[in-house]
Amino acid sequence: MASVWCKSLANPAVLAVFLLVLLLLPPGGGQKKKENLLSEKVEQMMEWSSRRSVIRMNGDKFRRFVKAPPRNYSVIVMFTALQPQRQCSVCRQANEEYQVLANSWRYSSAFSNKLFFTVVDYDEGADVFQQLNMNSAPTFMHFPAKGKPKRADTFDLQRIGFASEQLAKWIADRTDVQIRVFRPPNYSGTIALALLVSLVGGLLYLRRNNLEFIYNKTGWAMAALCVVFAMTSGQMWNHIRGPPYAHKNPQNGQVSYIHGSSQAQFVAESHIILLLNAAITMGMVLLNEAATSKGDVGKRRIICLVGLGLVVFFFSFLLSIFRSKYHGYPYSFLIK
Repeated sequence: MASVWCKSLANPAVLAVFLLVLLLLPPGGGQKKKENLLSEKVEQMMEWSSRRSVIRMNGDKFRRFVKAPPRNYSVIVMFTALQPQRQCSVCRQANEEYQVLANSWRYSSAFSNKLFFTVVDYDEGADVFQQLNMNSAPTFMHFPAKGKPKRADTFDLQRIGFASEQLAKWIADRTDVQIRVFRPPNYSGTIALALLVSLVGGLLYLRRNNLEFIYNKTGWAMAALCVVFAMTSGQMWNHIRGPPYAHKNPQNGQVSYIHGSSQAQFVAESHIILLLNAAITMGMVLLNEAATSKGDVGKRRIICLVGLGLVVFFFSFLLSIFRSKYHGYPYSFLIK
């Protein structure tokens, strides 16, 4: 059989036909098909991105354009639950920041087909959540152009918060794409400050003949305490990091107001700490009042007991929150 094949090739006519067939065959047919498929995917993603900065995806679109090869572009995906029945206020807040970031990228001069922003809602892609074993929302993930996502490709929302600037830093670290965040103008702070100045100015004008209240020690003490409570409860940290108000598990609907880590907190948590500190301070004020006043002994005893109760109960509550965040802390008082 081999000898027959060799004789056939030795025939000049057969050899010429064989070479002609080889020349007519399209080179790299599989590679050409792969390139065509990639071109179609990029073109489709660009078309969707031209309509809206954040591309909504269901399970089929996610598997085809994000998970399946070939792909030469990176994709940022926000897994969320925005439907009203989910009652996920954190998801709505995170979505607003995500939209700001996506718009900043879409309308920047550096915009290209190397990075796309997408969103998968739980009610439109529950199968995607199950496929990724995801049981919380919102969650941000980066799907690189090559290879599978690594641990660092999941944004640490609980520790860093979901501010657009923080997301932009994370994206720059994972993709080398620099995004300058442009926020729409917000005049609410300026208006509030102008109203406050007008109110104070009007009050001073009305009381211009009697300004003794400016020297009221109690008023200044209350104002100072408000500032102290705001700072010690973590309000400045909230302003810098932009954490969610609370966290709701989309699987069971359970809402967490206290963050389980000592490296982060929720906005609701800072409000709780503020109220606890205020209650403890009120108890200390009552104890001081009972000790220094010269009124009825029975009344002073009642004030002392109320103040002591406030200090003991709310300090115990504050200590229990501290224990829940700093795991292994050995001390407790009344409440564990």
